[in-house]
Parts: sequence; C-alpha cells; structure tokens
Amino acid sequence: MKLMLDLVRRHKQAAAGSTAVGIPSVCSAHPVVIAATLRECAAQGRPALIEATSNQVNQDGGYTGMTPLDFRRYVTDMAAAEGLPPELLVLGGDHLGPNAWRKQPAEAAMAKAEVMVAQYVAAGFRKIHLDCSMSCAGDPVPLPEPEIAARAVRLCLAAEQAWRDAPDRGEPPVYVIGTEVPVPGGAHEDLGELAVTSPDAAASTLELHRHAFARAGLELAWERVIAMVVQPGVEFDHHKVIDYRPEKAKALSAFIERQPGLVFEAHSTDYQTPDHLAQLARDHFAILKVGPGVTFALRETLWALAAVEREWVGEGDGLVDTVLGVMRAEPEHWRGYYQDPERLDVDLAYSLSDRIRYYWAHPAVRQACHTMLARLDAAPPPLTLLSQYLPRQYEAVRDGRLQTHTDALLRDGTVRALRPYLHACAA
Repeated sequence: MKLMLDLVRRHKQAAAGSTAVGIPSVCSAHPVVIAATLRECAAQGRPALIEATSNQVNQDGGYTGMTPLDFRRYVTDMAAAEGLPPELLVLGGDHLGPNAWRKQPAEAAMAKAEVMVAQYVAAGFRKIHLDCSMSCAGDPVPLPEPEIAARAVRLCLAAEQAWRDAPDRGEPPVYVIGTEVPVPGGAHEDLGELAVTSPDAAASTLELHRHAFARAGLELAWERVIAMVVQPGVEFDHHKVIDYRPEKAKALSAFIERQPGLVFEAHSTDYQTPDHLAQLARDHFAILKVGPGVTFALRETLWALAAVEREWVGEGDGLVDTVLGVMRAEPEHWRGYYQDPERLDVDLAYSLSDRIRYYWAHPAVRQACHTMLARLDAAPPPLTLLSQYLPRQYEAVRDGRLQTHTDALLRDGTVRALRPYLHACAA
C-alpha cells in the first residue's frame, strides 16, 4: 500500500540524523492497547500500524475468537471512536503461515495457511508477513530455506488472488519476508547475547525468495516486498533483556543500505531502552514491532489498581487472584514456557514474556477486571494512593494532564510503553 511504500522510500532517502523515518508495529488484540495506540497516533497525526498474528486471528478464530474480518471491524470501529483518520490506519498480519497448524502434515497445514492469508487480504489487511519457516508434521528440522521460500510463494499467490477478487480491491498488499527466530537445531546462544543475522544469511534469504517469486510470475508482487525480518541481536526472556548493540549489527545495516526499496523489520524489540530503539531505527530497522512490552505495561497498571482497590475499597486482590487462578486451571498458554516450579508464582505474575496476555479475554478475568474498575470509579481513590502505587500517573494528575478515572489511568500506563517507539521513528 502507498503509505508503507512511501515510508520505506522516505527512510531510504533520509540522511543520517538523530531520528530516522520508521513506524512502530503494535501486535496486540487487547482493546485498551489498541485504543491507546490509536488515540496517541491520532493526537500526533501519525499512522498507526496494528497487527494480528496467525495464532491470534485466523479463519478458525484463533485464541481471540476473531476471524480477519472480525478483527478489521474491531479495529476500524475503535479508530473511528479515537479520531484516527482511515487513511492513517494500516492493518498487518504477522507470521502468516502454517504455524497454527504445524502439528498437521505440511500439505494440510499449508492449505489452511492459504485460506488464512486470503481472508486477511480480503478483509483489508495490507501488510502481510509471509513466514513459512516452521516445520510441519513429517518435515525435516530445520526446514530447508528453498522450501521456506517456495511455501512463501504459495501464500503470496493466494494473497494476490484474494486482492484481485475483492469487490472493493483498493491498494495491493505489501509483503515482509524472513523470520528472526533461529532455526531448531541451529546455534545455541549463551545467556548474555544473541548471534546477529549475518549479511550472507540475509542475502541468501533475499535471493532465494526473489528467484522463487520470479519463477511463479510474481515480479509485480516482488516490487511490493518492503522488508525483511532478521535478528539484530535483541531479545528478552522471563526476567532479562538482551539489549541492542549497534556495533554488532554494523555489517547487517550496511547490507540493507544496498538493497533498493527494502528495510529491516525488527521483532522482539520489547523492553529496549529509548536510546536503543532510536539506534535500531537509524540502523534501518524501520519497522519496530512491539507486543508483550505493551501488554506488560497494561498488566503493571492493572496490578497497581488492584493494590489501590485493596487499600481503599477493602475488597482484596480480587483481580490478581482471579487471573492467576485461571492461569493455573488452564495452563495451555504458559505450560511450555515456565519450566522452573520454584519460580512459577513469579513467572506467572511478572514474566517479561507476559503469557497473561492470553487470558484477558477469559470471561472470569474480564468480569473481575470490570468489577475492580467499576469499584474504583464509584469510589475514586485519594491522591495519596495514586502517589503510592501509580506515581507517574499521580504526577500527570497533579499537573492537570490526566483525569483520575480508571480508563484514563489505564490508558496512560499502557501508552507509556509505546511512546519511546513513536519518539524513535519520525513520521
């Protein structure tokens, strides 16, 4: 689409400076996260890029229960309510491929992935990340790169056909290729750092996809491939962040400078410092994806409000107890991640990987959250408790920049995780 193509063009033309042209990509289905993002972008006159993953949203509903069309309506309705012009909203699909069905044989999983990608494009998603890097049942591990590229082409063909068949076709989709996830059985990283993708590996991925697109007659679609996902050396685990080290990515940045019309997309940038985010943008990681980092900030704010409720209303930690109780009763979203039984209580409640984000839509959790917020709105807490548990929001309230309604407090706590991304990227 024109907005993303223009952004890449301006990034490539921009002279090196303190701020680079880029855009944050907010990958979340939580209504507070999305609404806060849309409001902040509307206030700054900035485009908002909202993405859904193949596990969140697909033709079977994903873990959100939403199809691509459902998600588009969900986000566009919020954009209208928050005052963001339609032309400044970009919907993207992240890691679109067979991941949700990888336990099935490859042909069955790819058939499902083709339907999913077509539905994303038909619903109006215009930034499509083609990711077929995962092995399906019966596949070799790791999956050979030529096969990854061939499967990406299958999905691109489905996407292009869906765009041509759409009654209100609109602008054609743009594409992102590659993945930051190390292949299974590949290099083992130590706890202190990650291996940065080498320029040779990036060049190989690029050329394999370029030739595969050409063989399939997708030359026009290839002109709309705007970004590659690589590993810049950033990551986080449950309680630690691996920070960006620009000197290690210098050769990788030089490589992308020589590729017309192409930038990098950086995943797992959550919890990077503002300076590191700005340096990533300057080093041609023009699309900065964030997900758990924003829902982690949402969870922090809700936990603080729960503490205020305990002190002020005397109802106890109803929300926290409910969330952790549901997680223990239904462990499928965290069981494969939290392996240390002695640290389980801390991991469930505070891990940077924020598996709590999978549970906010649970009926019991949603009701507990609604009840807590309603109690605090019915009996607004004093400034002393805001100062104790929400000191940054207290300062904003005292300065007259923020209301004490829980909706305002919650949005402010959430959007603080997004503002460094907007600051790192010039519009």
